[in-house]
Amino acid sequence: MIKPGQKIDTSFSIEIWDGKEKKQVTFAELLDKPVIVSVYMKNNTSGCDLQNKSLAAFAEPIDNKGYRLISLSKDTCNSHKKYAEKLGITYILASDPEYAFAKATDSLVEKKMYGKVFLGPSRSAYIIDTDGTVKAVIEKVSTKNHGEELLQLISGSS
Repeated sequence: MIKPGQKIDTSFSIEIWDGKEKKQVTFAELLDKPVIVSVYMKNNTSGCDLQNKSLAAFAEPIDNKGYRLISLSKDTCNSHKKYAEKLGITYILASDPEYAFAKATDSLVEKKMYGKVFLGPSRSAYIIDTDGTVKAVIEKVSTKNHGEELLQLISGSS
């Protein structure tokens, strides 16, 4: 997994739902201010819902600190649109079915489900500066308190 101080390749493309429309962007285009990327597995699952509800509760204070909040999963932007409406999400939801972000952050991990072993992104969070430098990493997020843990982290590093 990438460490603070290292830079990621920001040239990969992802599709995002920004609250108004879906669009294809390069990750670099999202870096006009520092970003927080929170990785989760799937919309409408208990742990992921907790994680995003926590983020939604802290989205405004995080934005007030000067950070763009992005929550990323492999779900489509059509699914993200419905999910944002359901949970009252005002931050960007990113669709990354090819795990481009996980590859850029070296965070693909072995997972097991129903007896099958596969690679998938770790449920983690990254604070990334405008030049692609990783400022901080939370390797295992607290789904219930994720927004609060991120706000504390950026408040201590501001």
